Amino acid sequence: MANRLTKIYTRTGDSGETGTADGTRLAKDDLLMHVQGELDELNSVLGLLACKLDDEQLQTIRAIQHVLFDMGGEISLRIDMLKPDRIDALEHHIDECNTTLTPLKEFILPGGNEAGALAHLARTVCRRAERTMVSLNRQHELNPVSLAYINRLSDYLFVLARTVNADAEIYWRSERLGRS
Repeated sequence: MANRLTKIYTRTGDSGETGTADGTRLAKDDLLMHVQGELDELNSVLGLLACKLDDEQLQTIRAIQHVLFDMGGEISLRIDMLKPDRIDALEHHIDECNTTLTPLKEFILPGGNEAGALAHLARTVCRRAERTMVSLNRQHELNPVSLAYINRLSDYLFVLARTVNADAEIYWRSERLGRS
């Protein structure tokens, strides 16, 4: 960050516009700003989740938070920063988690323990960010690696939720199907 913030309020956004990393002024409700906000929200939820994880899982979440920050910069500056090895790393973590999980035979309800519920919350925020990124991609082509990464991240958060929930998973029981 070239310019360190010494004063948090600038009053430059009072009219409903904000500045991007490259200095461009955009409406605060511009699709790019929605993507930036949703990535920020996802990063914040991951920060909360990190408070409930063991050291190895914590390191993975911290690495993901850094990637999300890079992704936000990449989208704002319109330069490709993320490389396919980031996706490979997520897939490796997914595969590691899956070695300890039983195959799914039912849908899972978000919840379980606190860490599991937070991982499910992060997963849903991630899916929303992905949907908004897909919309933005129609206007301004995004790095395909970033689109794949955000998609894979929600997969990782799902298996992480299952992993940290262990015996606390809550399975969906459909009254329509006579399951209870």
